[in-house]
Amino acid sequence: MVDIEAFFKNRKMQVGRLLAFGFSESGSAYTYVADLLAGQFKMMVRVSEEGKVAAEVIDSDSRDSYILHRLPEATGEFVGRVRKEYENLLGRIAETCFEPDVFKSESARELIRHVGEKYRDEPQFLWKRFPENAVFRRQDNGKWYAALLVLAKKRLGLDEEGVVDIIDLRGKPEEIAILVDGKSYFPGYHMNKKHWYTICLDGAVPMEEIFCRIEASYLLAAR
Repeated sequence: MVDIEAFFKNRKMQVGRLLAFGFSESGSAYTYVADLLAGQFKMMVRVSEEGKVAAEVIDSDSRDSYILHRLPEATGEFVGRVRKEYENLLGRIAETCFEPDVFKSESARELIRHVGEKYRDEPQFLWKRFPENAVFRRQDNGKWYAALLVLAKKRLGLDEEGVVDIIDLRGKPEEIAILVDGKSYFPGYHMNKKHWYTICLDGAVPMEEIFCRIEASYLLAAR
C-alpha cells in the first residue's frame, strides 16, 4: 500500500497554511476534499490536531471507498492515473502545509533559531533523495556557510550506535588541523576536509562556541 506517513515524515503541520490551502476546521481536525479524475472520485484528506494525516478516495457514483490505488500489486492505466493524482495531492499538501521538522536535538533547534534571528536564514532542504540534509547559505552570493545533517554516529568513526545531529562549517586549514579531535570536532563530513569541519550537536560543545564558529564560517563564505 502507498504509505501516507512517508509523505509527512519529519514534517510539522502549520495550521495557517492548511487553512490557506483550503482545509476547513472540523472539531479538532482539518478536512480537505478534492476531485480526482475530473470528478469520478472524491479524495478526502483529514489532518488531526496532532498532525496525523489520513486520506480516503470515494467513488463519486457509488459512494464506496476505493482502495486499488493503495495496493502496489494493482496495475493498469486507470489505477495508475488514480494513484498518480492521489500521490500528487498528498505531495502538494506536504510541501505547502507542513514544514520540515528533521532535527530533533535541542542544540540543533537552538542553532536554527539563532541563525534565523541573526542572519535571517532558514535551513534549505535541497535534495529529495536526502531529506535529512539541509544547508544555510548567504543571501548575497548564495555560498554555503553551514550544512546541517542527521548522521549515524558510526559514520563519524564513533564506536556508538544511534544517530546525531551535526553541523559542517567552513574553517581555515591551520585552525581545522588544531580543532579536529575525533570526539566533538571531526573532518568535514562529505565536504572538502581541508576547508570544512564537523561538530556533533550533542551538547559537548557549548552553543556560544558554536555560534562564534558559525559567524567565522559566514565571513569565510563572503570571499
